[in-house]
Amino acid sequence: MLVTYLEASRDLCEKDSILFGAALAVCRIIGAKVSTAGRDTGQSSAIPAWRRRIEKRIAKARALIGHRTDRLICFRSGNNRPRIVRTIRMAFAGTNVSLSQPDITQKLTERIDDLKQRIAAWGKRIRRYTERSTRFNQNRLFQSDQKRLYESLE
Repeated sequence: MLVTYLEASRDLCEKDSILFGAALAVCRIIGAKVSTAGRDTGQSSAIPAWRRRIEKRIAKARALIGHRTDRLICFRSGNNRPRIVRTIRMAFAGTNVSLSQPDITQKLTERIDDLKQRIAAWGKRIRRYTERSTRFNQNRLFQSDQKRLYESLE
């Protein structure tokens, strides 16, 4: 059956997919574990790695801000429960700020503002690159096929 499919396939990519499918089927039949980590899944490669890293940083910073603003209010009012103190410490991870300082609430507010500015900068970086990439692709399409460019713009 495999020979029939391989003879009917036209290009190397199609042959690769057929062979991979056959190997995967054999591994499932014999019960062997298969790692598909090196295999290109399509969706993950569509988004560049640098962009995924920046989006992950943005998500972490947003999570920090979300938790901290609620707990900042509790901390300001004198609530020193372990969970609240732990989240406040996490906000200052990597900085030389201790919770025993007298102006800790001001420092926490500054830290939240700093995180918001970083989120804005990362978002602008992604937006700038996306716009540049779109312009580049449109210029290339204009040189090769103007009709397709104008159809895509509609």
